[in-house]
Amino acid sequence: MSTVSNRQQVRQRPLISRRANQLSPSGIRKFFDLLASIEGVISLGVGEPDYSTPWHISEAAVYSLEKGRTMYTSNLGMPELRQELAKHLKETFCVEYSPENELLITVGVSEALDLATRAIINPGDEVIIPDPCYVSYASCVILAGGKPVSVCTREEDAFELDAAEVEAHITDKTKAILLGYPSNPTGAVMSCESMAKLAEVALRHNLIMISDEIYARLVYGVEHTCVASLPGMKEHTIFLGGFSKAYAMTGWRIGYAAASREIIAAMTKIHQYTIMCAPTMAQVAALEALKSGEESVLEMVADYNRRRQFIVKGLCDIGLSCFEPKGAFYAFPSIKSTRLNSEEFAERLLKEEKVAVVPGNAFGSCGEGHVRCCYATSLEDIEEALTRMRRFVNKHRK
Repeated sequence: MSTVSNRQQVRQRPLISRRANQLSPSGIRKFFDLLASIEGVISLGVGEPDYSTPWHISEAAVYSLEKGRTMYTSNLGMPELRQELAKHLKETFCVEYSPENELLITVGVSEALDLATRAIINPGDEVIIPDPCYVSYASCVILAGGKPVSVCTREEDAFELDAAEVEAHITDKTKAILLGYPSNPTGAVMSCESMAKLAEVALRHNLIMISDEIYARLVYGVEHTCVASLPGMKEHTIFLGGFSKAYAMTGWRIGYAAASREIIAAMTKIHQYTIMCAPTMAQVAALEALKSGEESVLEMVADYNRRRQFIVKGLCDIGLSCFEPKGAFYAFPSIKSTRLNSEEFAERLLKEEKVAVVPGNAFGSCGEGHVRCCYATSLEDIEEALTRMRRFVNKHRK
């Protein structure tokens, strides 16, 4: 009887972990499942460049394959890539990292973020995140055993994370602040003054700043402030970056983390057991991007800027007031002039006019009343999308 009873108890154990059950399905993925079932859609939804990777970058990877360079690299990444990256970070962001033990090459910024949260968070630690923000932030905190604490950002404040509000949310359990500027989904860029105030809060409370700066090169008429470059912040910052956005290399899945020797060592231990190393050919491509990709970056940024100006004016002209994004490649217009919430707006726009945007609440509750429009697509498609959106807005305007 006892054996039968034990077997019954085993069968009753939950199959899925508590942490996995805590996660909500991605609002973006859920929406794109619907998109896939409709033909003739103009997509302002997918957050990736419409450019192909510059050929000289791809060619470097092809050449490495032809030469049989397909073995593992160091867990940290190719030494020559780390050396070139250290040089790039010093020249571009005025912050120095040792290529020997303060840089880690990862499988995109997504892996870097996962490693960062797991390396520093203990069960019950709280991590402050802006709302709205990229969909992975809260989930990575939860998977690491932490508790995400949202601080609302608002259009009237240019979607900047307010230092005073952050400080008001700090408790004795707070371990870190996780932020991403330039912002996905809002396109906001934190001013140097605002970022410095936030840094002061982090230093005063001995917090780690996990800074996702994947869009750092995509800014328009303003300067990006690298958190780690601020006084006293290098040792308090895990700087995350990558090649996906600026170099049009999303599918290569290549990113990096820069931090103190102690933090990088902890992240590397997790990385070596879960990933081993980033793909060798992607690392070769990233090295070529750093060495000779600057001209392509500047060309793409100039083109995104033209599209940015076009879509923001177009959205305002059709009655969707739009905060002017200063970075990334997203517009985040308000849809409050319609009778629809963000999910209704996105779903009905897709079905009625075949234009795909992402509901603002996919990025947090404070994103409600907005939708995200990615302008990393052709001007022709943006123009046609705006024509269709005008019809839709006129139909649903209050």
